[in-house]
Amino acid sequence: MTHPTTTILARYADGGHGLDDAALWSIEVHLDACANCRESLAAKATPATTDLLDRVAVSLGQAIEASPSPTWQCTPAAAVHRRWLAWTLLPWLAVTVAVLGCGVLLDSAEPSLPSLVLLLAPVAPLPGVAVAWSRRNDPAWELIATTPAAGLAMVLRRTLAVLVVVLPALLVAGVSTGTSLALTLLPCLAFTGATLVLGALIGVRRAAIGLAVVWSAAVLLPSVAAQSLSPVLQPGSTADWVVATVALAAITPLAATHFHRLTSGN
Repeated sequence: MTHPTTTILARYADGGHGLDDAALWSIEVHLDACANCRESLAAKATPATTDLLDRVAVSLGQAIEASPSPTWQCTPAAAVHRRWLAWTLLPWLAVTVAVLGCGVLLDSAEPSLPSLVLLLAPVAPLPGVAVAWSRRNDPAWELIATTPAAGLAMVLRRTLAVLVVVLPALLVAGVSTGTSLALTLLPCLAFTGATLVLGALIGVRRAAIGLAVVWSAAVLLPSVAAQSLSPVLQPGSTADWVVATVALAAITPLAATHFHRLTSGN
């Protein structure tokens, strides 16, 4: 176990000046489990801070004694909601599945058009990923995002929840239309990774919107207009998608610290 240095504890006791969000949260997690560091921190508190804490402790004790016993309990459903998804995500996932279903129907009705399933596959998870980590769509986002357990781990859990719905839908759509499963699933995973990597810099929501716009303008619309699949979705491009997917998956952990900031643009 790595203990905070005396200098860091002094900064923390002084209000955390010079410490970023990730450092503050790691200190708080450590203090929860380390009595020695709590004693060291208490020794660095000013008399005014000590007096304030004593008064707060007395007030809380009186309030707790006067309050009825709590009856609320954490249910498994509540834990799933906090860690794996926001309920506001469900309508977006339903829309994504519906759009893929329409793509299957159009592929069957208009065989002359390039496969809409292949063209939609890269951007299929983006709406769900954008909503999964967004202050605009999760009413409890600030409470969740400021917990020590938040950050990249929670982003990945919620992204996995999106893929659990989107990937089977793409698999069924690919089998139904006879398209290449590799070119259906790999671009989906690559764009998901790209959203997380770029999202660490500009926000997941902005990254998802930007990638969707670029894909639509550079590949989807030109392919439909020319009635021919773009070279990036031809059978020979499978190896490139594999490399891109693996590279983005390897880069994602390097962006972990950026997801600990409330001002990350989400």
